[in-house]
Amino acid sequence: MGRDRSVIVALDVPRADSALELARRLDPALCRVKVGKELFTAAGPAVVRDLSALGFAVFLDLKFHDIPNTVASACRAAADLGCWMINVHAAGGPRMLAQARAALGDAAARPLLIAVTVLTSFDRNELGAIGVVDDVDVQVSRLAALAAACGADGVVCSPLEIARLRAERGDDFVLVTPGVRPASAPADDQVRVATPAAALGAGAHYLVIGRPITQAPDPGAALAAVARELASADRA
Repeated sequence: MGRDRSVIVALDVPRADSALELARRLDPALCRVKVGKELFTAAGPAVVRDLSALGFAVFLDLKFHDIPNTVASACRAAADLGCWMINVHAAGGPRMLAQARAALGDAAARPLLIAVTVLTSFDRNELGAIGVVDDVDVQVSRLAALAAACGADGVVCSPLEIARLRAERGDDFVLVTPGVRPASAPADDQVRVATPAAALGAGAHYLVIGRPITQAPDPGAALAAVARELASADRA
């Protein structure tokens, strides 16, 4: 997987016009974009079509989690919308995961199906409150294995989980990593962070980056700086 578009810029804004204005300042040759719950709820499917029309591959980050038939139908609708990547909660279980994957078919252009294991807001206490007695890392590995067994293409994982999941799941299992900050950027409210070069070096395929790019005075220049950082790491 080429590093030229390893970056996924999170368009975490509340309106379609803001998202499109921001996207027009980015180079689709250098990144893909993520549409999450806030933007999709405010703007609907049209914003995905509009971003696609600008040349961007779109990661629809809605984390589907429902009965198997409902999730399968939602995944099929996302595929029809032209999304490049979609995600579901691995905690939805094997039938939900398998039906989600089946709904996408086997076409070469189908969306990548990515599973969410344990939300980064969870710690052992949060897991215990919902009846999970294991540590976070054990639960992450368990759900990643389940996702792989059910045909998912990969998982979302924190920077701290990349190396372990790469070792457990092999090179072809897609790892999508949020909590990525360029070396020159502040951590903001993220605790478990890594630089883009460190995350890719550990085995991530795609890096989700938000505020260091979207809130920069010149988002296009900030994106280009990340691309240079990755290129320099490749040459090192």
